[in-house]
Amino acid sequence: MSALRGRIALVTGAGQRVGQAIALALGAEGMRVAVHHRASEDGARRTASALRGLGTEAATFAADLRDAAAPQRLIDDVVAQFGALDLLVNSAAVMRRVALESVTSADWDEILAINARAPFFLSLAAARAMGTRGGAIVNIADHLAHESWPMLVPHAVSKGALETITRQLAVQLAPHVRVNAVAPGAVLAPDGWPEAARRKFEEETPLQRLGTPDDVAQAVVYLASAPYVTGHILFVDGGRHLR
Repeated sequence: MSALRGRIALVTGAGQRVGQAIALALGAEGMRVAVHHRASEDGARRTASALRGLGTEAATFAADLRDAAAPQRLIDDVVAQFGALDLLVNSAAVMRRVALESVTSADWDEILAINARAPFFLSLAAARAMGTRGGAIVNIADHLAHESWPMLVPHAVSKGALETITRQLAVQLAPHVRVNAVAPGAVLAPDGWPEAARRKFEEETPLQRLGTPDDVAQAVVYLASAPYVTGHILFVDGGRHLR
């Protein structure tokens, strides 16, 4: 029987893409899952329905993580619904392509608010809810924090900040709460990605392929259930970080 069975997880950004895959993987382990969304309400409902089809409890929660007050409210709402919280997965993110010379302060503030500030304050609120009973936090970082792409500088900065948050909180929230991160490579082709660019990316990746959302989800399952692992950044990028 899975060590996660019956425990309660909150997955942010679980209405689509990688967040949805993570929520379903945790549900397959028997976790009860709080499905967060902002704009993807229909997707969140589909995620929750699929989780119930797996025989586990699920509920959806709307929150705009650009709002500084949203993290505490979201954790409070989840605990009120489920009675406790054992795992937080900070998957919600924005990946905005913008030329370096065109970055505005509004772009910067929104990207950093969603990708770094919200996970930080969600983690603090989650740790308070977990208390001495303990729990785990898994942040979804990005291999792009270790590369330089001209259209993604604020995104890379925000994900680098998230890695630092992971390491800092792993120390500060120990021994009761473990904090780790998964740093995916390209696991879903971006909309409109030219085929030639995709092939080049694959050729430059040691494992010679893109990943899948399930690759990331299984890494989250591992970190959620690994009792002696904290402060670790687990690359799921086909080896790109070794280049």
